Amino acid sequence: MAGIVAVFDFDKTIIDLDSDNWVVDELGFTDLFNQLLPTMPWNTLMDTMMKELHSNGKTIDDIVKVLERVPIHPRIVPAIKAAHALGCELRIVSDANLFFIETIVKHLGLTDYFSEINTNPSYVDEEGRLKIFPCHDFHSSPHGCNLCPPNMCKGMVMERIQASVASEGKKKFIYLGDGSGDFCPSLKLREGDHVMPRKDYPVWDLICKNRPHIKAEIHEWSDGEDLERVLLQLIHTISMEEANKLFAEECKFETIPMAAHESLPKAVSVPH
Repeated sequence: MAGIVAVFDFDKTIIDLDSDNWVVDELGFTDLFNQLLPTMPWNTLMDTMMKELHSNGKTIDDIVKVLERVPIHPRIVPAIKAAHALGCELRIVSDANLFFIETIVKHLGLTDYFSEINTNPSYVDEEGRLKIFPCHDFHSSPHGCNLCPPNMCKGMVMERIQASVASEGKKKFIYLGDGSGDFCPSLKLREGDHVMPRKDYPVWDLICKNRPHIKAEIHEWSDGEDLERVLLQLIHTISMEEANKLFAEECKFETIPMAAHESLPKAVSVPH
């Protein structure tokens, strides 16, 4: 149905782990990563790690090969394709980076299924090194949200997405995520929207502790099979509700048949 926008987190939602950790671990740089972790923000750390990988002879092709074997539940790709086939607009909001996400999405054959990817910018420079930047420049213009990391407030991104579709009529949102960074955008959802937190993950804990602040309906999920079932069931339910609403509105404006008009009593003029 064209009136639904499904917004997916990426790490531990579309794929089954964290893409940043996966690349660092698979290329043998876990110790250095853990050593530097307490000294800088995560986004800055990942850019530093890409510099270290490059300095130690790891190429972009090495990174691509690692990304292409990232674990993913077998029901995730069919779920995304089915949601798209049902007319949903699909978007990604992730604190990973554009190169990692685009590489994995392309490998999975899903490039044409997502209308937008919101994440930390990245590009490969002329020396073949991957550079990663913050989504929000927290030095010149901090986002000011105390729920989110300095480089990206997913709540701000969610508000921008909501504003971007406002002119297209009333849209229902479904937000799927797992991490603490997915709590802020969950707070931006409105009545009639739906949030799908991954059970026993940080966002689920935060939502459970702050239920009065969540306006959207909550639908938990545990794995890819669960995600597919809950998501497609939700799309079906929303579609049926909208179809019934449309039918009711059409009935309201239907004209009374001529025979009914004729059977009505004639108006009587009142003498003055």
